[in-house]
Order: sequence, then structure tokens, then C-alpha cells
Amino acid sequence: QVHVAESGGGLVQAGGSLRLSCATSGRALHIAKIGWFRQAPGKDREFVAAIGWYSSVTNYADSVMGRFTVSRDNAENTFSLQMNSLKSEDTAIYYCAASKRPGNWMEGYDYWGQGTQVTVSS
Repeated sequence: QVHVAESGGGLVQAGGSLRLSCATSGRALHIAKIGWFRQAPGKDREFVAAIGWYSSVTNYADSVMGRFTVSRDNAENTFSLQMNSLKSEDTAIYYCAASKRPGNWMEGYDYWGQGTQVTVSS
């Protein structure tokens, strides 16, 4: 079992920045990738970004390309999502997820965090 927990959400003005963290614990030996997703009110959950657990190869949704950066932190099994130039449409609950399956960045996630709220005021 792998436990996933996000932190770092909050309220920020448009154009500002936030950094989300994703801490993983438990039996992480077989984790292949970490993904970030978000769900805005009244909308389906959507893929934001992902990073390979060992390779650190990254992948981004078109809507956040060039503004968001996913990375692995120095702390063991902790990952970050740096969000810059935030827009009101970035307002959502952000989720971190871990997957045992490599490839297909947008699907196949086995373990999910509880989510953290990000609100961007215009």
C-alpha cells in the first residue's frame, strides 16, 4: 500500500505562484510515475502533469505547459508542482496520484491523495 498526501494549496491572485507538494510513503518500490490532476467545480477531473518515478521524465497538459513544473524534491519520495502565472481557470482541487504502471501519463493511477484546494482570484 502506498500513501499519498498533498499540501501547499491556498488563495493567490492571478499572475501569482504556488508550490504544491506530494509526499508518498509505504511500499513505493513498484511506483512508476507520479501524476497531478485537478477538478474544478462542475467539471471532470483532468490531467495536469506527471513525472517518472525513476526517470524524472515529465509530461504536461497543454493548458499548463510553460507555466507549471513538476519535479522530484530532495526529500525522500516527495514531489512538487510549481505553478506560475496562475489564472482564474486554474482554480480547482489538485490531486496527486501514484501509479504502478509505466507509460500513458494520463491513466492508470492506483493511489490518490485527498486533494488540496487552489483558488486564483482575478
